[in-house]
Amino acid sequence: MSKEQIKNLIERLLPKAGLVDTALKGVQLFRVTEAMPCIPAIYEPTVVAILNGTKEAVLDGKHHVYGCDTYLLCPMTIPVEAGTPQASEAEPLIGVMITLVPRMMRELTMEIDTAVGGNRQYREGIPQALALASWDSRFTQALLGLLELLDNPVDLEVLGSGRLRELCYAVLMGEAGAAARRAFGVGNEIARTIDYLSNRLNEQVTIDDMADHVGMSRAVFHRRFKEATTMSPIQFVKTMRLNNAAMKISEGMSVSEAAWDVGYQSASQFSREFKRVYGQSPRQWSYDQQLATGVV
Repeated sequence: MSKEQIKNLIERLLPKAGLVDTALKGVQLFRVTEAMPCIPAIYEPTVVAILNGTKEAVLDGKHHVYGCDTYLLCPMTIPVEAGTPQASEAEPLIGVMITLVPRMMRELTMEIDTAVGGNRQYREGIPQALALASWDSRFTQALLGLLELLDNPVDLEVLGSGRLRELCYAVLMGEAGAAARRAFGVGNEIARTIDYLSNRLNEQVTIDDMADHVGMSRAVFHRRFKEATTMSPIQFVKTMRLNNAAMKISEGMSVSEAAWDVGYQSASQFSREFKRVYGQSPRQWSYDQQLATGVV
């Protein structure tokens, strides 16, 4: 019943298609009524819960399709392709997206680690870039309790941070908890590297720079990075740059400006790499996106 209550709450607050920020910082509600193919996107550390319909995220060719039985955890910034290929007026995609606060996640991970006596199973292993988890009662109740605050400004102000913390705890203790704990706890070198890269997309960062940043040898770093993200460090950087550029172009930025903004010194090199990845030149891709959204 709680899941149906969450769906009814979102439908009441968002009766038409759209993406809205709520009064809870980092919590967004969305409703999609048209099929959208998977296009380049950058996922920040986030939890995405679907109450109706299905959503898809593609990471390095692997498709992650999820609906109202599973939620998606993205514990680190990652370049993906995302879309809603089955959404329609009759069967809309309805859901909520919660941005994870790294400091809160780290504190909770440390508390959990202490509570289990420093058990090594919570600390070892490679973090996953994307993980799906079944809705359990703890997660469902925490999400309902969080969203119910939207109806009362006083409750929201007083209880908001506590309810968000409860939801984060539910994620850490759920099916995707191991992936989350590895990203935010001890051994989170790959997540820290991605944060480091995300702030330097327009700079020339080498594998040695990345490995030095987290105190690893080049060989160990390369292996662990690929295990976590499914991509080599160089491939990851290139995909992050191209996805960022594609998003900027779709928002109206010129091709040359977008290329420069993400660190490309040569527009021709940018166009070649863009076409190799997306199968179209940046200008043709931009036109097709505008056509799909009714801009032209």
